[in-house]
Amino acid sequence: MSVFNQLMIGSGICWTITYLLILRRGVLDLTYGMPAAALFANLAWEIIYSFIYPHSSPQLIVDRIWFAFDILLLLQYLRFGPAMRKIRINITFYLEFLLNFAVTFALLLLVNQAFKDDNGAYIAFGQNLMMSVLFITMLRDRQSASGQSIYIAIFKLTGTLLASVAFYTQTKTYSNSPLMQFLFVAILVYDVLYIILLANQLKRQHIKVFKRF
Repeated sequence: MSVFNQLMIGSGICWTITYLLILRRGVLDLTYGMPAAALFANLAWEIIYSFIYPHSSPQLIVDRIWFAFDILLLLQYLRFGPAMRKIRINITFYLEFLLNFAVTFALLLLVNQAFKDDNGAYIAFGQNLMMSVLFITMLRDRQSASGQSIYIAIFKLTGTLLASVAFYTQTKTYSNSPLMQFLFVAILVYDVLYIILLANQLKRQHIKVFKRF
């Protein structure tokens, strides 16, 4: 097995653990733990690269596992989202979701065509940067660690870092791209910042940082 595939399998395992921890924390805290825009982008990406422009194995297997987990994350969002957003008329919330997801899906398809990148790497790292920023925004907006844990943050960072190393050291096209190099570094910076901010929030809430899963 190539070094690239080994790194990507490691990344896939870390992200799968991240999904499981988000789902668990959401059940315990009666909330959703994946920021909405990131969830829509992840779900759209996994539909596109699992079924429309399917990757080759082993990435395709990972993509479809992630797709299944994102469906569960979506159900959590649809269940707890209206209360978190303080929306009384649920139909408004669901119509907003359908519009946002449709726009996100169309946007990712068009970006794929514009970059001629059937691997979806530019989109994947671009939305990963968005996700890293949105986790910080979610922490700030909620003013609590609801739906979040330090282990979610650590496995998220590790999963993306392994993928960044794989694309930077094992590919020519992406390793020579200034855009990708910027994304690799920016994501890491925001992920480290999120861990620091989340640890501080947990301490303010008198929660032991490494005992909250």
